[in-house]
Amino acid sequence: MDMKKYAAEAIGTFWLTFAGCGSAVIAAGFPQVGIGLVGVSLAFGLSVVTMAYAIGHISGCHLNPAVTVGLAAGGRFPAGQILPYVIAQVCGAIVAAQLLYIIASGAPGFDVSKGFASNGYDAHSPGQYSLIACFVTEVVMTMMFLFVIMGATHGRAPAGFAPLAIGLALVMIHLVSIPVTNTSVNPARSTGPALFVGGWALSQLWLFWVAPLIGGALGGVLYRWLSEEPSGVVAGVKTA
Repeated sequence: MDMKKYAAEAIGTFWLTFAGCGSAVIAAGFPQVGIGLVGVSLAFGLSVVTMAYAIGHISGCHLNPAVTVGLAAGGRFPAGQILPYVIAQVCGAIVAAQLLYIIASGAPGFDVSKGFASNGYDAHSPGQYSLIACFVTEVVMTMMFLFVIMGATHGRAPAGFAPLAIGLALVMIHLVSIPVTNTSVNPARSTGPALFVGGWALSQLWLFWVAPLIGGALGGVLYRWLSEEPSGVVAGVKTA
């Protein structure tokens, strides 16, 4: 049963990375009709909404190591399941980046060194924001993302609307922070593209693990303090 959860997390994270990063790499700057930053923001949010409805009942639809860690910090996910969930998420993101690379490299003039939807700071931030600014942005954005997730999946929240609230929160996060870091809030999503860009993307990847994990844990703890009432584990079906 647990293997099905891990497979669901890998598939879901594949979809988030492929659809979200794919929108940035392929469609964002397409001449005259590109979707721009708003379109990329929507793509990331919609990837979460669609997968939450598809696999939420199987794995809880974390799709993100920071979400898994944050839910555990908030008392809503077993700590012993963190590592296998994270491994599944990272594997899904890497496969997505590989497929995206195969597709994107089929166009003339493709240059992976231009970024390939990687996250960065200083000279590699879209707006050349400093390391500190990028770190704070990633911590705060991930913290608030977990706060929304904890609240939307609470037992007393309106039933059936959690995927919409969570997906829209991710849209809002991207609308604000794409110019700052290209928006990570998800270490798995950051790892996939960075492996193909190499160089600077790999050397700066640490920030997009450390800051989201800190932010996720803070968001989980904050909501747990605000609402101590137990409200169920966000892990999909029960294990055998």
